[in-house]
Amino acid sequence: MTNVNNRQSPACSGRYHYPASLNCNDCSVPWNMSWDELEALCRRERLYCQQLGVKRANVNEFDVEFLCDYKRTKEEEFYLVKWKGFLESDNTWEPKRNLKCPKLMKQFHFDLDQELRRHKRRCTPKKLDKEVASFLVQKAKVRKHLQHWEAHLNQTRNHPGRIYVMNEVDLEGPPKNFTYINNYKVGQGIVLDEMAVGCECKNCLEEPINGCCPGASLHRMAYNDRGQVRVRPGQPIYECNSRCSCSPDCPNRVVQKGIQFDLCIFKTENGRGWGVRTLQHIKKNTFIMEYVGEIITTDEAERRGHVYDRQGSTYLFDLDYVEDVYTVDAAHQGNISHFVNHSCNPNLQVFNVFIDNIDERLPRIALFSTRAIRAGEELTFDYKMQIDPMDTESTKMDSSFSVAGLSSSPKKRIRVECRCGSDSCRKYLF
Repeated sequence: MTNVNNRQSPACSGRYHYPASLNCNDCSVPWNMSWDELEALCRRERLYCQQLGVKRANVNEFDVEFLCDYKRTKEEEFYLVKWKGFLESDNTWEPKRNLKCPKLMKQFHFDLDQELRRHKRRCTPKKLDKEVASFLVQKAKVRKHLQHWEAHLNQTRNHPGRIYVMNEVDLEGPPKNFTYINNYKVGQGIVLDEMAVGCECKNCLEEPINGCCPGASLHRMAYNDRGQVRVRPGQPIYECNSRCSCSPDCPNRVVQKGIQFDLCIFKTENGRGWGVRTLQHIKKNTFIMEYVGEIITTDEAERRGHVYDRQGSTYLFDLDYVEDVYTVDAAHQGNISHFVNHSCNPNLQVFNVFIDNIDERLPRIALFSTRAIRAGEELTFDYKMQIDPMDTESTKMDSSFSVAGLSSSPKKRIRVECRCGSDSCRKYLF
């Protein structure tokens, strides 16, 4: 509990308290009040609202939302407190001995130390400058927004792996105009053809009937008994589908089970925007995530590409397994792959996967690890993937993440500096 001892309400003195039985439906409030302002109003007027989390049991509780400022005297240290459910005008100075929020204090001093180092100052002053205090408040608000976004992402995801969000670099909050989705969104005029048949195997890996689903397409089984991919990059993967007789635990169902690892969206320190790191160890040839977005035609991709160029970034992935007809656009709708950065020495590789859709022009794009990946390591793939030139089943990508000046047309491509930092860096993305 992040609370304070022996505290009176910061804003209820002298106010008229409506009867406890009064419902929020009986109130009139300005239409543009924020969620925080509504919660503050309810607490002040002793109104209970389930949606806002204000109940009879907690209406008198005062939680510390974040710490805004710091000062000390010879006898004591004080913090300026932003109270959860109250406005900033209700902030109060509280002695350290009264506060029971060690995690918030640790975070506050971490941010403070970073800001003081930026100003080339080593010691914490007795009283903070207004500029420093203002930064700490902005930092706390950004962290709060990112926490809300993280909660939203985890409520939206349909996969076991959790998503975490962290920005210890600057004051950028959640991306605007981005919606997290778990599967392809089909654009206007595009139809996904479902599988007409499924396998009748009892054990798809050890006793595949007629080669199971891969055999029906004249391909080999893509996975071993541990679910690791064993076909070459560029070779397609055919998984068992919704019409198959095998169980959901079938070894030939890997990509469709979704992200299995806890991943963190984090702000990079070298100007590459957001990135993604794994919070767990990952073995070689393991499925990590799909590249998800809106499926559009290449003509529409060309039109959007010019718009994205002017905005400074594009997230267009060409689906050219057999024909260059469709493109996946993850600019405004996508999953965590939207934030994966480029590297000339990547630890992820793209594979074309077919499950319930039989249209070879519309594969699902799956990212597998190329080597063992340590917990805490950033996940990357090569935006200009190179497949064996003798292998006609290849995949290429026309995309950029947080990179400016790219055109969706190869003829108009300009050179963009690469910041991956690998020893084998090509110096330019394209």
